[in-house]
Amino acid sequence: MGGMLQRKSIRLKGYDYSQAGTYYISICTKDRLCLFGDIANQEMVLNAAGRMITDAWNELAERFCNIELVEYIVMPNHIHGVISIVGVPLVGTRKTGNGLSKRAGTRPAPTKGLGDIVGAFKSFTTNDYIQGVRANGWTPFPGKLWQRNYYEHIVRNDKELNLIREYIRQNPAQWDADKENPLRFSLRE
Repeated sequence: MGGMLQRKSIRLKGYDYSQAGTYYISICTKDRLCLFGDIANQEMVLNAAGRMITDAWNELAERFCNIELVEYIVMPNHIHGVISIVGVPLVGTRKTGNGLSKRAGTRPAPTKGLGDIVGAFKSFTTNDYIQGVRANGWTPFPGKLWQRNYYEHIVRNDKELNLIREYIRQNPAQWDADKENPLRFSLRE
């Protein structure tokens, strides 16, 4: 490899991230640039770019039929979200006029894993953000919009899910101490 650093995987070795389950994720902008709005009175105030990120997040469930969106928050430079990967529908299944499913085939649709979902989200939000820079004067970003990787955690039970949901809801109120806040040290001075 001639001096190239190998990145250590953050994924759980041997775990199938396309299987049904609930996942907590955080995705940060590259260099933690605050591009999606500001925190005012301990609440997130989205700018146009932040509203685009919100819309893109909500569209994930339409793009991926095997997921449900549980909770999320767009912050100035990152997004926290909980995604549940649910059962995989059958290819060709469609609703009939009486509301019953009619199957045209029995092969399962290709399952999209967490990495595929996050990768797609990063890709289409980057493209939309570039359009916003060109058309609406949004703050440009150097090189990439998002950090290369993302944080993920497998949610193991309802108690843990409830704690994560509360953390997400309270995130704007905790911004001054948030490790993703590039101004946190200057705010304490």
